Amino acid sequence: MMTDSQIGQRNASVAIIGAGDFIGSAIAKRFAVEGYIVFVGRRTLDKLEPLKQEIEAAGGRVFTRALDARDEDQMLAFLAEAEAEAPLEMCVFNIGANVNFPLVETSARVFRKVWEMACFAGFLAGREAAKRMLPRGKGSIFFTGATAGLRGGVGYAAFASAKFGLRAVAQSAARELGPQGIHVAHLVIDSGVDTAWVRERIREHGGDEAIAAIKPSQLMRPEAVADAYWTLHQQPVDAWTFEQEIRPFSEKW
Repeated sequence: MMTDSQIGQRNASVAIIGAGDFIGSAIAKRFAVEGYIVFVGRRTLDKLEPLKQEIEAAGGRVFTRALDARDEDQMLAFLAEAEAEAPLEMCVFNIGANVNFPLVETSARVFRKVWEMACFAGFLAGREAAKRMLPRGKGSIFFTGATAGLRGGVGYAAFASAKFGLRAVAQSAARELGPQGIHVAHLVIDSGVDTAWVRERIREHGGDEAIAAIKPSQLMRPEAVADAYWTLHQQPVDAWTFEQEIRPFSEKW
């Protein structure tokens, strides 16, 4: 939960694309506490209401928008609105699209949709954020990656190819935009995140015994991911990180 302490306001906005109930919401709350005006977007607007209420109750400023990140016009409008409210200082692309299907059962529709969500939408986010940051010569564009962006796994042909593509977009953007003052980073989350969805998948495979066997800190807290993004955003220009892998101690790698 956010604290009720007074939040100092900054004349700067942060855009979070893919503001789900866990990582995206945690990032929004972390930057709202730091005084940023937060713009959050996801497919279903109603699902953003609890996040909006929590940030506003703590004295923060937040704008919630329905957003299909695959739609170029919607992406342009979303980031243009954030820029119009206050200079866009950071953009986080946080769409997952994690699916698992055997190769022969992966339809063309599934493959295309996952690519659009996890790769193409990331390209749109990075491009449109850069357009707004370049005239000022500063800003951060961060992409949430996954282990699948480093190596393909059984059943992950669609997801891994999209995350590989997103990583390539991030690398290209970092090399192009870094010399112009824009910090581009790719965060590899090499762990299950402690969410209801992940715990349900664990229960499906191992039953209640598997849930009971989960050790403290075995799953990554969304707040820990948000802290990692805040740290990246605070880095001095002469010591920028492009790619950071984060995982709990229990994760094998």
